[in-house]
Amino acid sequence: MALTNCVSLLTDYGLEDGFVAACHGVIARIAPAARVIDISHLVPPADVRRGAAILAQTVPYLPEGVHVAVVDPGVGTTRRAVAVAGDGRIFVGPDNGVLSWCVPDSGARAFELTNRTLWLEPLSATFHGRDIFAPVAAHLAAGLDIAAVGEEFDVADLVTLPRPTRRVQEGTVDGEVLTVDRFGNVQLSVTAEDLRRIGAVIGVPLGIVLGRRTLTVPYRETFGAVPPGELVAYVDSAGCLALAVNSGNAAQRLGLPPGAHVRVAAALTSTH
Repeated sequence: MALTNCVSLLTDYGLEDGFVAACHGVIARIAPAARVIDISHLVPPADVRRGAAILAQTVPYLPEGVHVAVVDPGVGTTRRAVAVAGDGRIFVGPDNGVLSWCVPDSGARAFELTNRTLWLEPLSATFHGRDIFAPVAAHLAAGLDIAAVGEEFDVADLVTLPRPTRRVQEGTVDGEVLTVDRFGNVQLSVTAEDLRRIGAVIGVPLGIVLGRRTLTVPYRETFGAVPPGELVAYVDSAGCLALAVNSGNAAQRLGLPPGAHVRVAAALTSTH
């Protein structure tokens, strides 16, 4: 598989310590020509689902290359370390579902990282990002064949996270909260195509059902289209319906954590 020499990094390591720099350093020592792109290091600690969502929504805009995701509450346990190849990319990380929303539906190959000659020694029990994932990714970016990282196994045996749910019915779509970003914007699993199918039109309010509450929310192109402090629905940069408060925090106002069920309806019928 021909790859660019790009390595991307996604972790929950934060920026207060030297963890990210250590991973950069390992890659630079093994593959000095590799370009490293930091996706994020502020994934909430151990939030595998958030990491999976950020990775899946970002990778389509990155060069083909090696993509490392380390959100790894099971580090040091029996969980596998893996590399998965497909669609011109290689994904490296723990086998806990963080990679699963990026794995192609067909043609992917999965390998367990068992070739210890590619790892750093001595191996830390708690920092596999530095000692396993970063060096393996660097070797792959430098041209190593993926078959050299370890034993191949059936890609169907990868740990997977449940796909975000959504169901379009007559005039409504049921979905869930996919992620909440640092601004408090609430991203739903409902897509722009789902909205089109239920007859939603920008400029016409949406009905948003949250448990026992029903809200009528302006549907606009951006959160700045309503006055500060007002709630708004819009299609975000990932093509998903999002709820925001202009200059505020929608997640706090609405009490919507990731996974919460939401129903969306075209609140009014367009006259067009």
